[in-house]
Amino acid sequence: MKLQSYEELKQSKYRLSVMLFLFLNIAVSLFYLLPVMSNETNDATLPVICVAAFSGIMLITYLIWPRLKLPLLNPVALLLGMLWAWHINYRFHQVFYFDGGFLIISLISVLFISAIALSDYLGAFCLHVAPPVFTVLLLDDGQHLPLILLTITLPLIGFSLQHLMRRRADNFTLRLMHQLYEEKETFSDLSMLDPLTGLYNRRGLKNRLDNILENHAGSHYVLLLDIDHFKAYNDNYGHAMGDQALARVSVAIRDAVRSRDVVTRYGGEEFLVLMTNVNSSIAMKLAERIRQYVLDLEIPHLFNETVSTHVTISAGIAPIYDNEFDLAVANADSALYVAKNQGRNTILAWDDLPRQQPQTSSEHA
Repeated sequence: MKLQSYEELKQSKYRLSVMLFLFLNIAVSLFYLLPVMSNETNDATLPVICVAAFSGIMLITYLIWPRLKLPLLNPVALLLGMLWAWHINYRFHQVFYFDGGFLIISLISVLFISAIALSDYLGAFCLHVAPPVFTVLLLDDGQHLPLILLTITLPLIGFSLQHLMRRRADNFTLRLMHQLYEEKETFSDLSMLDPLTGLYNRRGLKNRLDNILENHAGSHYVLLLDIDHFKAYNDNYGHAMGDQALARVSVAIRDAVRSRDVVTRYGGEEFLVLMTNVNSSIAMKLAERIRQYVLDLEIPHLFNETVSTHVTISAGIAPIYDNEFDLAVANADSALYVAKNQGRNTILAWDDLPRQQPQTSSEHA
């Protein structure tokens, strides 16, 4: 689950709580209104009608337009709580023979709504029950104070503890989600990096390439590099020394290019540099600087005696036409092949190959 999905789930839960809260207010208010419609009793009051009308209009509105932004739950809970307090006060004074039992039943009705719909939202729960509670305490005048306090205190303590536990659980879940998301990002980054050199692998190159070709105008060049006589180096110095040489060469390549260029370990001893927003002259200067940086490492390579006594590289460079990266890599590879045949430790551009012209996508097709 993504963090965004978790937030959407919380919003969905919040929406359902608001709608359930409105529905229960409608149900309880209809309990008072239905006998009036059948002319049995006269329990209807203006505040009850207001509760039914306000809750009904809001609930119908959200059912018709489900994407409509929901109001804040706390103000709605307070408003409906004040209407219920108004109803309790009105009915208590309307019929003089009501005793404390009426106040208890009225209070339980309000607690019933809050307990079911607002158990996850302690603030809204308190705002909804506070006006009826104070009204009942004032009207009772201390005659049934212990019973009223018990009726109020038990649910309040229970929901406070439940709210505390759920809040801790939500915080733990959110921290866990953040940790898992960070680990996912870390593993994703690692999966795009070569573990030996720390450079991008082919997957990392593809990820960067899509972004560069889509969002960066200008000319781009592909530089394909290969360590000269590296098989002989491994055979004679051992694979452990070979890995050290690869790591040092990768650092030299990365130091020689610009921060916006993409350096990739493209194969065993083969590297690829994607040079972005660069002309042919600067691209050749960067390529030559890479060659010199590697040579300046002075890594001994006695089995490279036909070229040097140190590790060297050969490279082919080619422009990217019409965003055809694979074609540019093929052209750079051709130039690299010729560079190796011409003596190694050299940079050769595809454009400089004899009797060759850069292929565009239409010509290639």
